[in-house]
Amino acid sequence: MFIHFFTQLRAAKVPVSLREYLMLMEALQADLAEKRVEDFYYLSRAILVKDEANLDRFDQVFGATFRGLESLSDAVNEAPIPEEWLKKLAEKYLTEEEKAEIQALGGFDKLMDTLKDRLKEQQKRHQGGNKWIGTAGTSPFGAYGYNPEGVRIGQSESRHRRAVKVWDKRQFKDLDGDLQLGTRNIKVALRRLRQFARTGGTEELDLSGTINSTAHKGYLDITMRPVRHNAVKVLLFFDIGGSMDDHVRICEELFSAARTEFKQLEYFYFHNCPYEYVWRTNARRHAERIPTWDVLHKFGSDYKIIFVGDAAMSPYEIAHPGGSVEHWNQEAGHVWLSRIQTIYDHAVWLNPTPQQHWDDTYSIGMIRDLMQKRMYPLTLEGIDQAMRTLMR
Repeated sequence: MFIHFFTQLRAAKVPVSLREYLMLMEALQADLAEKRVEDFYYLSRAILVKDEANLDRFDQVFGATFRGLESLSDAVNEAPIPEEWLKKLAEKYLTEEEKAEIQALGGFDKLMDTLKDRLKEQQKRHQGGNKWIGTAGTSPFGAYGYNPEGVRIGQSESRHRRAVKVWDKRQFKDLDGDLQLGTRNIKVALRRLRQFARTGGTEELDLSGTINSTAHKGYLDITMRPVRHNAVKVLLFFDIGGSMDDHVRICEELFSAARTEFKQLEYFYFHNCPYEYVWRTNARRHAERIPTWDVLHKFGSDYKIIFVGDAAMSPYEIAHPGGSVEHWNQEAGHVWLSRIQTIYDHAVWLNPTPQQHWDDTYSIGMIRDLMQKRMYPLTLEGIDQAMRTLMR
C-alpha cells in the first residue's frame, strides 16, 4: 500500500524522491505515527511535501489511497516495564484515590514558611511520614514520596514533577549541536526564515554580469560577486533539565538544524522560565551565569527570538518572586518574559509537548498567554508556522 501511495504521488506530479520515501519508512518503523491514519497523514505530509503548492494534490492522493482506514496496523506492542521502575523499594507509589486525599498546604508563601518551621524543629531522619523532611512519604518536604505541591530535597531526579522548589544542585548537559540524523526536514522548515544579503569577499561567479561585461568589451571578462548569506539574526533560548529531559533528542535536532541555517545565531540556556540570568554551558551554569540584561543590551532589537521549552512548571515560577524551582528570583518569571518581548518585536515559543496535551498543564496556558498565543508545537508544521510568524 505504501509503495502504491508513493507511485500515485509521483503520477500526480508531486515531487517526491526515493530518499524521502525511505525516510518515511524509517519514521513508521520508529512508530512515529502511532499507527493512526490521522497521525500518518501529518507525518507523511511533513516528509513528502516540500511546497504548499502541492498540498491539494497530496491530499487527493492520500484520500484515495487510505480512504476508510482508521488504523495502520491492528498489532499492539506491549512496552516492557523499565528495570529502573522496579528499583528503590523505599519509594511509595500511591493510588489515585490516595493522591486525591492529600491536600496542598495552601499556597507558595505558606509552603516556604512551613519548611522553615520544619528545619527548626526536626532533629533526626524520617521515612514514610506525612509531616517531617524525609523519604518515601506524603510530606511536602523530602524525596521519593508523593505530594501535590512540595519541596524536593535529596533526590537524584524528578519522578512526579510536582515540586515547587528543588533544594539540590542539579547538573544538566549541553545540547549536541553537531547532531545530523533527522535534521533535514527541520532545516527545510527553518528556511522560511530568510532575508538574503550579499556580504563578504568576491567568492561567487556572477554569470549574468560576466555575459554582459564580455558582450560590451569584446573579450572574456569574468565578474565575481559576494555570496548571498541569510541576514536573519536569531536568539535561541533552550529550556534545559527537568521535564525537558524527555525532549532532548528533538531539541538536539532543532539545534543542529538552526546552527546550519542561521549564520548569525546566538543561543542560551534557561530552566523552566527566563529569569535574571541565562548561561551558555550547562557544566558551568552555576559559575558562569550571564545576566539577562547583558544579553538584551548586547543583541539589538533586530534579532528574532525563539524560546524552546515544554512550559511545564509550577505556576509560582511564572507568577511569584522567589517562585523559581532552583533559586530565589527577585522578579517573577512573567516580568522577564514580558520585558524580552517589549524589546524584541518578533518572538515565538516552540513547545515539544504534543499540542493535544497543552490544556492538561496550567502553566502552558499561562506561558501561551504571555507569548500572545505565539506558541507552536515543536513539529515540522509548528516550526513552519513559527517561521511565518517571525517573518511578518
